[in-house]
Amino acid sequence: MSSARRVLAISGGVGGAKLAFGLAALLDPAELLIVANTGDDFEHLGLPICPDIDTLIYTLGGLADPLRGWGLAGETWQCMGALGALGGPDWFRLGDRDLATHLQRGALLRSGLSLSEATARLGAALGVRHAIVPMSDAPVRTLVDTDRGTFAFQEYFVRERCEPPVRGVRFDNAAAARPAPALRDWLAGSPQPVVVICPSNPWLSVDPVLAVPGLRERLAALPVVAVSPIVGGRAIKGPAAKMMAELGLPVSALEVARHYRGLADAFVIDREDEAQGDTIRALGMRVLVTDTVMSDAASKRRLAADVLALMDTFGA
Repeated sequence: MSSARRVLAISGGVGGAKLAFGLAALLDPAELLIVANTGDDFEHLGLPICPDIDTLIYTLGGLADPLRGWGLAGETWQCMGALGALGGPDWFRLGDRDLATHLQRGALLRSGLSLSEATARLGAALGVRHAIVPMSDAPVRTLVDTDRGTFAFQEYFVRERCEPPVRGVRFDNAAAARPAPALRDWLAGSPQPVVVICPSNPWLSVDPVLAVPGLRERLAALPVVAVSPIVGGRAIKGPAAKMMAELGLPVSALEVARHYRGLADAFVIDREDEAQGDTIRALGMRVLVTDTVMSDAASKRRLAADVLALMDTFGA
């Protein structure tokens, strides 16, 4: 990878953080900007909770729980246990050490810092060398329409355990949002960045980012590589496959590629889905077939290396 190359990674959820870890292992901080979905953010117990930002910080800082993929390794749950005993809302589990992150974020925001600035402070404090920025400093909230009503994302995902059938997804306040300053500057910098859409849920983790006014159009003018979060007709983690079926969509890597048509120039699929490659190519995308399941640090770096090698072909 040339030192002159600049990469913009769009990440949400555990899958996105895994590939971001691999990219960060191979790229210098000056070569990589990671944009986090903030549609999942909400206020809980009076604290600002930013799940996708924190998953990135903990993962890149080497602190994430390797089994859950989110939260901190070696976490304890004394506060949640006490809160539940008091009859409090303990449906969203905040570990004792994780609480410190939200407390400090709240203090930083109350002091007048933006979400971008607070994120940079938290990342630096936990040893993260690469820049992680929110998609916007303005709040954008993902709302999930279901057969049981409309839920804020965390209510649907955690409290309701993704059980209500999904009928649609909306992004509240997206029209009033603007790209975070660091994201805007990265897009305006030289040389132009190459974009990687990490293997995150397209509807719940990537579409909120693309809903920020002007961002999809700007990204579509750049070389874009998207990595499928669907492998062999199933989601490695999260509700993507269930959502696709409930929305009447085939659960396949091909359908994800169709979702990114007009945005992605290249699409990365797992070897299990190699038979779909020609149909994806017919959509006008280059296709890379490789092992996309990331089970350890080595596999994260390997997939990142494959993605970077594909990106390099755009400059050939």
